[in-house]
Amino acid sequence: MTDIFDFDAKPDEYAVMGNPISHSKSPAIHTMFARQTGQNINYTAIHVDVGGFTQAVGNFTASGGKGLNITVPFKQEAWALADQRSDRAERAGAVNTLKLDDASQIYGDNTDGVGLVRDLTMNKNINLKGARILLMGAGGAARGVLAPLLEQQPDKIVIANRTAEKAKDLAQAFADLANISGSGYEALEGQQFDLIINATAASLKGEVPPLPDNIIAEGGSCYDMMYGNKPTSFMDWCSDHGASAVYDGLGMLVEQAAESFYIWRNVRPETKVIIETLRQELNKS
Repeated sequence: MTDIFDFDAKPDEYAVMGNPISHSKSPAIHTMFARQTGQNINYTAIHVDVGGFTQAVGNFTASGGKGLNITVPFKQEAWALADQRSDRAERAGAVNTLKLDDASQIYGDNTDGVGLVRDLTMNKNINLKGARILLMGAGGAARGVLAPLLEQQPDKIVIANRTAEKAKDLAQAFADLANISGSGYEALEGQQFDLIINATAASLKGEVPPLPDNIIAEGGSCYDMMYGNKPTSFMDWCSDHGASAVYDGLGMLVEQAAESFYIWRNVRPETKVIIETLRQELNKS
């Protein structure tokens, strides 16, 4: 293992792979982690053509690369490529972290869910135990966070999706873990939730899924996995409909990165100062 104080030594190589990738904040985040913890690493962003993922990982590994983050659209391919997978990655059906220390055994993990849970519980001080949670969306983003959310022992999780069958199928896949169900949005009428999490991409289009007006319980919070330099359309909707607090997904981004960093380096960075730095940069843009 590289002496963490020997910066004359060649740094260990890490990267994020995706398409598109030019706007990724991962290199900046991991560079800040490395400085903070005294780790001698170099972290870059690699654009990978669709159809070229396996070759790209092979090239990176052959050149001595130690680990990769994987983003859209390659998380399912990374899952298939991994020789070993964590339980949470197995459940998620997707991998966002590859550990390449042993070139003969690629280890795959998914840190999205634990990143969300850490942001909710540690940074936002939200108690998930016994909470009524609504998770909007039934795609990869939703699937990736379900197991870590259910481990927090909420009272129930309801998955809502425009295509109700997708929500029901996803709920069924996790039904052995806890009280979870799926439905369309129209079936939410008359229900209330302590926490609503938006795992859809609607905010990217300035849209909000069709939620009933009184769905947020007294004292309830809302969380959008998307983030930007101003509140998302979903966050604005929640503020207008009685939410006691609304949050975006910047903290989740940093926390999932911190978990990847820990998997690779066995050192856990301090995240709050990094989140604050990125927030300040976003607010300037």
